[in-house]
Amino acid sequence: MVVKSSLIRRFLIWRVKKIDDRKFMIFLSILIGIVVGFAAVIIKNSVHIIQKLLTDNFGTQDHNYMYFAYPAIGILLVIIFTKYIIRRSVGHGIPTTLYAISKNNGMIKKHNMFSSIVTSALTVGFGGSVGLEGPTVATGAAWGSNIGRFFRLNYRQVLLLLACASAGAMSAIFKAPIAAVVFVLEVIMLDLTISSLLPLLFASVTAVIVSYLFLGMDVLYPIEITEKFNVDELIYYVLLGIFTGLVSVYFTRVYKTVQGWFDKQKNQFYKWFIGVGSLGLLIFLFPSLYGEGYEAINGCLHGEYNHLFNNSLFYNLQDNMLWIFILFVLVILFKAVATSVTFGAGGVGGIFAPTIFIGANTGLMFAKVFSYFGIKELSYSNFALVGMVGLISGVLHAPLTAIFLIAEITGGYGLIIPLMIGASISFATTRIFDKYSVYTYQLARRGELFTHDKDKVVLSILKVTNLIETNFLTICADAKLGDLVKVISNSKRNIIPVIGDENVLLGIVFINDIRNIMFKRELYEKVNVDELMFMPSPTVSPNESMEDVAKKFQTTSHYNLPVVDEGKYVGFVSRANVFSAYRDLLKKFSED
Repeated sequence: MVVKSSLIRRFLIWRVKKIDDRKFMIFLSILIGIVVGFAAVIIKNSVHIIQKLLTDNFGTQDHNYMYFAYPAIGILLVIIFTKYIIRRSVGHGIPTTLYAISKNNGMIKKHNMFSSIVTSALTVGFGGSVGLEGPTVATGAAWGSNIGRFFRLNYRQVLLLLACASAGAMSAIFKAPIAAVVFVLEVIMLDLTISSLLPLLFASVTAVIVSYLFLGMDVLYPIEITEKFNVDELIYYVLLGIFTGLVSVYFTRVYKTVQGWFDKQKNQFYKWFIGVGSLGLLIFLFPSLYGEGYEAINGCLHGEYNHLFNNSLFYNLQDNMLWIFILFVLVILFKAVATSVTFGAGGVGGIFAPTIFIGANTGLMFAKVFSYFGIKELSYSNFALVGMVGLISGVLHAPLTAIFLIAEITGGYGLIIPLMIGASISFATTRIFDKYSVYTYQLARRGELFTHDKDKVVLSILKVTNLIETNFLTICADAKLGDLVKVISNSKRNIIPVIGDENVLLGIVFINDIRNIMFKRELYEKVNVDELMFMPSPTVSPNESMEDVAKKFQTTSHYNLPVVDEGKYVGFVSRANVFSAYRDLLKKFSED
């Protein structure tokens, strides 16, 4: 073990001497691109194999009761894996990454390097109504974090590796390298300098090449755009943008409500039973809710709605237009519920695929309604595309990611203007009702979402314990003024903490407040220290966030605040030291 540690140390020293940071970060970005590319391949193939084994013999005209049982088995296996094998919570992909950036110095536990792969494959393969992009991002981010830790990289470099891993994961899972970089800038990344862009590009393109080699070069949802953008249809794209925005609000509210209910339940078996019971019933009634729903999305993009009826109790009603519209509405509404209860029951997955599924169905239904009632003949493919963009933009609060992702994974760049209209209007509509996305609302509620605010992130990295000053001389409360003057004569600070038994802080004495009596010797034995002290307010806890400490400095005229741990005196933090440390760290963040 000692020999191994010595070799690692020698390698790290050699690396610092021979390879500068920029070149080394490019090398690491390529390495991470390869790793997350393989992670995406493993996840996708695992899900495909499991689903093929479970459902390959299902006939399209027959409903199957195994749809009710499969999700329960898959999520039970996930719970067993997390509780008895790794004995840790896996967490949800992108929120886990955001939390690591905001509150954990970019550190992600080692088990996430593989646990998200196993749990998401079991969840989705057995029918959990979620996607795979979140777990892929979590897996990539865990590799980035632990590689950074191995090479003793600083926080800014680890943050860049997490961004590279996230870009690579999105690029590999969706085969969309441009959208992956945009996703990092819009959803993940705190800040971007010019030197950061090159590693992101390398990671993204490396990951997508790995994906091409093992999963083929076809885009996920190939369509041929036969009808170009027509200005006469502008109002309909605007209306669809508003509609998808409202559907996004519905999805977000359902997700928050269901997650809130499950979070309050302490019994894991009870959560599993309620969750898989609800999910199994929904999938049995609406089999298109099974898994990611890629076949249904492809069908929507080609104007087809067979997925509403295949394997379901409603198969013989597919020629009834009323039932077509009813099932469209029910599938859209219940997909949000199915996704939420999948997470609540203990499943692991992502949000992208469900939002794309709902968006494609929403867009197709919108076009069919206008066409069926003779209001306007609209392109089913075009409006399904814009519906997908609208839901991603609204639910994830990521309009740029939505535009580039849908354009890339469908080859739909010819409709860039409708995509921009749908994304921007949906996002604007959603923001009226919800300030935070499904990724960020829990972090924001706890005050832990800082990734897009450089000032807050820098402050969050600073720790009170690292800035405590202890060179303050103390005195007892029952001491006399004469004793206080002796302490002052040896002190280099203008504050004297007054300490009681067991180091409890009883108050402080400001030297400026007693200058008028300091040299009156006749008072030295008559005046007690407890007559001169006062209890300072506010005080600081060692575990308090530096953002709160900065606010206390801003709202008071104090230059020093006492640090108190459960009533016991620890030291002081000074305004000068806090802002000096802040400036130094901010400079490091801003360096190219």
